[in-house]
Amino acid sequence: MTTTAETTTPSQLKGQFGQVLLATLASTIGFWAWMSIAPLQKTYATELGLSEGQISLMLATPVLVGALGRVVVGALTDRFGGRKMFALVLLGSAPAVLLVALAGVIKNFPLLIGAGFYLGVAGTIFAVGIPFSSAWYEPSRRGFANGVFGMGMVGTAVSAFFTPRLALAIGFFPTHLLIAGAMVGMAALVWFFLRDSPAWTPSHQPLVPKVMGALKLAVTWQMSFLYAIVFGGFVAFSTYLPKYLTTVYPTEVDPVGAGTRTAVFAVAAVIARPIGGILADRFGPKVVALVSLAGVSILAYVVGTQPPEGIVTGATFLAMAAFMGLGMGAVFAWIGPSTPKDKVGAVSGVVAAAGGLGGYFPPLVMGATYHADTNSYSLGLWLLLIAATLALVLGGMLRDARA
Repeated sequence: MTTTAETTTPSQLKGQFGQVLLATLASTIGFWAWMSIAPLQKTYATELGLSEGQISLMLATPVLVGALGRVVVGALTDRFGGRKMFALVLLGSAPAVLLVALAGVIKNFPLLIGAGFYLGVAGTIFAVGIPFSSAWYEPSRRGFANGVFGMGMVGTAVSAFFTPRLALAIGFFPTHLLIAGAMVGMAALVWFFLRDSPAWTPSHQPLVPKVMGALKLAVTWQMSFLYAIVFGGFVAFSTYLPKYLTTVYPTEVDPVGAGTRTAVFAVAAVIARPIGGILADRFGPKVVALVSLAGVSILAYVVGTQPPEGIVTGATFLAMAAFMGLGMGAVFAWIGPSTPKDKVGAVSGVVAAAGGLGGYFPPLVMGATYHADTNSYSLGLWLLLIAATLALVLGGMLRDARA
């Protein structure tokens, strides 16, 4: 979105927090739908007789589409505004939830993959909210605005906690009907109550040149790599953690318990994200990003040792989620001051896509590197450690947005 919030008076931006909060709620519903397959992965695996590779593909497919689609959706948001795009994404992806349910009922794996591909559209909602939220706040408070909107990823926790419980309480198909209904209802709320910032003006630059223009900026590639680690790691763990816990600790963790732990993991990241944005506004995004990446590197090592299930494991995953959340807030606080105003939406879309792609590959890697004899995913976790360390080195070489 093209923003000129620095030339807009405070009275014109009245109601800014309420608007960002409504956008956050819309994102929550979108994330719930986007992550609705992962909490039921054991059900699909049992009912459809899936292999490790098929499970990984099933979990990764929505993530891939949600990632790549953000490039297009971010650029379209610059042109059509957040209100229209929020409604379009929610309404457009609601049928995908029903197709996922149908695939589960008739036990059809190809249909499940196709429906998961379509379900990825729900994950593009993030690329709508970042430029929308940025336009409502002056540059010095965009870290806060994006941090608040970023809390919409609590939809991951909502999905992990409620989806398996709802499936047990009301049934598999009714659960998906409920999710689809929530998407349609949220789309209506957005259409009637959300409004674009007075500071926003539409960009009429064609989509392809706009995206290509974003790709020519060094900041796009720099932030994409950093975000692929922090947000990609979050998405990967949110998607694969139920599978990881029930495989590595089969006697200690059941599917509902795994969903609860995944929900707590997501909540920790959600709480930390606006804190990361606020700290980035105050101390600079570079410092916060480096602290985040250092924490992720250390904790990836701890997880890679595969400690016994209990307090240490729980504390490790909670701390990792918190560090990832701080990094997410910092990276998007870094984008605004470092990017031309007419390219914020396109750059945000590309960076958000990179974050999604960062979450696409780890489940595939985890499935491919799983060692059945030792019941271990350690190789995949060591790769996370290496990637986070490289990102830490790169982050240390970059110029702070406030410098």
